[in-house]
Amino acid sequence: MTGSNEMPIPGTEQEQEQDNGRAPTGFRYIWQQLIISKTGMFGAVLVLLVVLIAIGAPLLTSHDPAAVNPLGRLKPPAWLEGGTAEYWLGTDNLGRDMWSRIVYGARVSLIVGMGAVIVSGIIGAILGLVSGFYGKWLDAVIMRVGDAFMAIPTILFMLVVMAIVGPGITTLIFVIGVTNWVPFTRVVRSEVLSIKERDFVHAARSIGAKNGRLIVKHILPNILSSFIVICGMNVGTTIIMEASLSFLGLGIKPPDVSWGGMLSDGRQYVATSWWVATFPGLAITFTVLGVIFLGDWLRDVLDPRTDTTHK
Repeated sequence: MTGSNEMPIPGTEQEQEQDNGRAPTGFRYIWQQLIISKTGMFGAVLVLLVVLIAIGAPLLTSHDPAAVNPLGRLKPPAWLEGGTAEYWLGTDNLGRDMWSRIVYGARVSLIVGMGAVIVSGIIGAILGLVSGFYGKWLDAVIMRVGDAFMAIPTILFMLVVMAIVGPGITTLIFVIGVTNWVPFTRVVRSEVLSIKERDFVHAARSIGAKNGRLIVKHILPNILSSFIVICGMNVGTTIIMEASLSFLGLGIKPPDVSWGGMLSDGRQYVATSWWVATFPGLAITFTVLGVIFLGDWLRDVLDPRTDTTHK
């Protein structure tokens, strides 16, 4: 018998979604909701634009972002008096092309932002699964370690580590990733504590499913939506952290380009050459804004209790 009254087959993903109270999360459903949502679409467009700019950096620029030109320092943007089309966003205090530096800076921000979130996500997901599923003393130890990490000022801890280890993209990804696993662990743990008590998990356990199979086949797929949401929300935070460390001189070092480093270089020229600090600041703002909008929409669309029709 088919139709709207068809019962879900026991043990299938359909039954698990119904038992968990989750809304449909297929690609077609998500795409339809994205088209409807103005906020989600705006965020997606911003993020996609930054990604495309970062990927196509060699095609979008005609200047070496690290090339110094003392004779062309602090040239204004093309639409201001004294500006030229060759440097349409102007130049910085060393005569480097602002547009080229912003475009190549997008690569660094995205690599560090996504790389650090991957590190945090892996650590947090593993610890959250172990903590929530096995509980008892493992849960207590992991949660107390997490509390200790939360008690340490994050930026101060990262400054100390970066000062000892030294700057660099790989080091920055590792340091930010290791210091930001606690939110992932807490979200995953809370989801696991709820899901492991569901009927389909008890049914799988009753027919002899081992703990590893329960985690991989039944629990992990059902926490992916929450995990994806928190990953998306943390990319923006990570980009700001990278910019902050670079601004303080402990992040990305030349010849690599960082938006935070550009802000640091331009802070003393705000009154006379505003574009040196303004454009990298706008790049950070719009990128993080796009990530936040997209993350908010993703959180809403994966939450069955939220109506995203008019957002």
